[in-house]
Amino acid sequence: MLNKWQTVLDEIKSNVTDMAFNTYFVDTKFVSEKDGIVTFSVKNTFAQSTVDKKYRSKVLAALKAAGYDCEDYKIIVADNQSNSVVRRPVEILPGSNNATSTTSTAQPFIDRGMPTPVFSANKNKLNPRYTLDNYVVGSNNDLAVSAAHSIIEMPGMRYNPFFLYGGSGFGKTHLIQAIGNKLQELHPEFKILYVTVEEFYHDFVTAMRTKKDGFQDKYRKLDVLIVDDFQFIQGKDASQSEFFHTFNELYENGKQVIVASDRLPNEIKEMDTRLASRLTMGVAIDIQLPDFETRCAILKAKTEILGGEIDNTTVEYLAENFNTNIRDLEGALNRILLLAEMNHVSTSEVIDQMTPIAQSSTRHISLKHVIDKVAKYYNLNSKDILGKSRIKDIKNARQVAMYLMNKELGLSTTKIGRELSKDHSTVIHGINMVDKRLKEDFALREQVSELKGKIYA
Repeated sequence: MLNKWQTVLDEIKSNVTDMAFNTYFVDTKFVSEKDGIVTFSVKNTFAQSTVDKKYRSKVLAALKAAGYDCEDYKIIVADNQSNSVVRRPVEILPGSNNATSTTSTAQPFIDRGMPTPVFSANKNKLNPRYTLDNYVVGSNNDLAVSAAHSIIEMPGMRYNPFFLYGGSGFGKTHLIQAIGNKLQELHPEFKILYVTVEEFYHDFVTAMRTKKDGFQDKYRKLDVLIVDDFQFIQGKDASQSEFFHTFNELYENGKQVIVASDRLPNEIKEMDTRLASRLTMGVAIDIQLPDFETRCAILKAKTEILGGEIDNTTVEYLAENFNTNIRDLEGALNRILLLAEMNHVSTSEVIDQMTPIAQSSTRHISLKHVIDKVAKYYNLNSKDILGKSRIKDIKNARQVAMYLMNKELGLSTTKIGRELSKDHSTVIHGINMVDKRLKEDFALREQVSELKGKIYA
């Protein structure tokens, strides 16, 4: 059966992207075949729903190609801690995602002989709840997650340094700590440390004041340094200088450096230009606010963790109204589940109680509002977006507007075409072009992120 199932996986792999296969299929396992139903397991609930929603036809075709005599399939969530397959909760934290765990075949980048635990969880300051298994992958963060897997496979060699940036509550802290936790699991001999830049600053100031040794040993003899909230190093000249030398020491010795911030280094005021340049010479990737579908997935997975029940109406209501910050989204979910439990009613029956909160978080966004914001952002007139000009700058802005209308407002391509007086195929092409460019064009990702902020401000 194992060889037969491997044939299924090989068939699926040949028909989906590497990203899709590694995210949703690489850890699937055959469970049983009974009464014309093939049962297999996936890693978490997000993979479960995504496989069935997006890849159903490909899975059925692969099963038949491998020789399974089945009419349908069943997907269950596997317990990775045992050989049995059981239902289990999937923990989701702000910015969650479903990336599959990475099994590294690469050798440690420092030969230390037999692995011996060096840093325990309390020493490396990593939160063990932050893992790649409970981090929901969406179009807002898939590039960052892909880079994270590469770092785990070859720490210190690929994407070093790794600079992650994005708005508050978008999942940066979760992802960078998840990388650290996975590296500690695969390489228990590694010295890994997670700190905020404020902790680095206070350690440095204390070392300067007390004249005690140990600061450089703490930071420069690490295998992996993970620094969060880097934007707060603004204006701290001496700390920037010390971090510059710490970074150089680690980098020159092939050690991994991971930094998270709410903006790019060159956008931080009073930033040392040398340090800013070095921090982005590996790769700088932004995480954006999850789209509607990803927000729905986060809500469903979070509900499963809490042991509650939530209907699709409530999920869609929360995902639509709380679209500026994932922490606000989860806070609203916690409240609605609490109200439902206290009053012994379904979540849909308490939606009305959430209305005042939702209105304070955002407001109804109109199509005209999006067009006006996009036009102003690109120094154009709204009539340019609505017009027929094919000047490159206007065309690009129009495509971005189409993308935002589709992804943020949930408008169909037909409705967008009707409102913009554009052919249906033109709208689809425009949205697909922006979607494709967002994978590689960091400048465009930054523009779209800023536009979302302006639209929901």
